[in-house]
Amino acid sequence: MVPVAAAATTGKTRKRREKHPATPKNGSFVSRLGEHFRRYWQLWLMVTPAMCFIGLFAYVPMYGVQLAFRDFIPSKGLTGGPWVGLKYFKQFLESPMFGNIMKNTISISLWTMVMGFIAPIILALLINQIGSTKVKGFVQTITYMPHFISTVVIVAMINIFLTPGTGLLGRFLGDTSLLGNPNMFTPIYWITEVWQHVGWNSIIYLAALSSVDTALYEAAKVDGARRFQLIRYVDFPTILPTCGILLILNMGSVLNVGFEKVFLMQNALNLSSSEVISTYTYKIGIVSNQFSYSTAIGLFNTLINFVFLVIANAISKRVSETSIF
Repeated sequence: MVPVAAAATTGKTRKRREKHPATPKNGSFVSRLGEHFRRYWQLWLMVTPAMCFIGLFAYVPMYGVQLAFRDFIPSKGLTGGPWVGLKYFKQFLESPMFGNIMKNTISISLWTMVMGFIAPIILALLINQIGSTKVKGFVQTITYMPHFISTVVIVAMINIFLTPGTGLLGRFLGDTSLLGNPNMFTPIYWITEVWQHVGWNSIIYLAALSSVDTALYEAAKVDGARRFQLIRYVDFPTILPTCGILLILNMGSVLNVGFEKVFLMQNALNLSSSEVISTYTYKIGIVSNQFSYSTAIGLFNTLINFVFLVIANAISKRVSETSIF
């Protein structure tokens, strides 16, 4: 019986190989590439629209980055102006606004990133402990609904709530609005940002927690583990790799403070603490028509974010063997 079974297995293996022949290892690069596309053309066809979209809107516009190194003259096009090298980068670094802008950008970004990273994890761990499926669904729905509110409406709500005398919170906070206090701009920004997106950002952690084997909970309860111990020793280790990946990705946008919300919350009283790179770039480029200068500032911001991303990925890879590249 054994030789017959072995022969049958060998026959099945041979048929599979004939149906999906292996890619030739000794052939030329063109033949191997052709064989690859012949076998996986359906997958390439599926991702082609996404690749075209990314290429058109993410890589083609990079042609205009050269404006940061040229003295842009509109009548001569993108490549018609004289080459000035790092002139505009030096101008930004030597600008009296540089220190204040970087301080505001880093302060708002770090508070938003840190609190916006911790809060969804805590919320996901708490929701996962809810036993009733209906209650869990209700809590999830309530917490991620603010994510779909537009930025304009959110800022309008902030102004209404903080209006002195009549606002829901403003009536208890004195005769002046907190938005006019420069020291309160950063807390107001990150608190409202976390409130708006905490439910939505917790979904990915809930998805990771759903893969936990229920036998682990039962075994831990048999050993006398309480609810907090279940979270510490079962739930948290499960979502730890997901936390590492998301933290690395967040580090790549550490200086990318949302332009719309900051710009809408700005006023003459809080400008000293609300002027960030994105709003300053808008005012320099669009309002003042200094296109080369604003491009240099934007490129500087992108390079700093890229450096943070590479450093965070290297540290995570060395410490926890979790990385994105």
